Amino acid sequence: MSKEQSTHSDGPLGQKSSGKGRKGTVVDEAIRQRRRRLSQVDDIKSFFTRLVVMIVMIYIMFFVIFGLQPMSNDDMKPRISAGDLMLFYRLETRINSSDVVVFRKDGKTYTGRVVAKGGDKVEVTDDSSLKINDSTMIESDIFYSTPKYEDYIQYPVTLQQDEYFILCDYRNGAKDSRYFGPVKENEIMGKVITIIRRSNL
Repeated sequence: MSKEQSTHSDGPLGQKSSGKGRKGTVVDEAIRQRRRRLSQVDDIKSFFTRLVVMIVMIYIMFFVIFGLQPMSNDDMKPRISAGDLMLFYRLETRINSSDVVVFRKDGKTYTGRVVAKGGDKVEVTDDSSLKINDSTMIESDIFYSTPKYEDYIQYPVTLQQDEYFILCDYRNGAKDSRYFGPVKENEIMGKVITIIRRSNL
């Protein structure tokens, strides 16, 4: 009787044990699937977080610290030619003579070289010479004369502390301070720090 009871009880207990095993396998698989889904969600969140951080960094880099500006004409040749891409630094606070800058004037973007700044007296003479503070400038790196544009600017011009006189390197016909007058400090977008040549793009 004891043996039969033992045999009889083993069957149901074995079946119970088998049921628990199957149930445990189903639960384990559900847990693994849930973990995979959570892992995928975490991966997606991580991707979008990195994407947002990258977009913010690019915005800060190229809209706050630096800027890119293509040269639209040959007003700065031979150093900068039409199609060249200029990288300029927006946070420059010390603009000096001979610096090349990108600036806005009357809603348009220009590029030019600073030849005089606040406090300087500027004159373009009838014989196409540039005079700063009554001294005729010898610009060894400029290969063109500096003709006066009639009926635009009355010389001499004495610059205010927040003004710059900016000329293009190619002086014949270029639009610069001979045409629209001094450029104010808040009109300067930045100082050009490097050029990417059109031939290398």
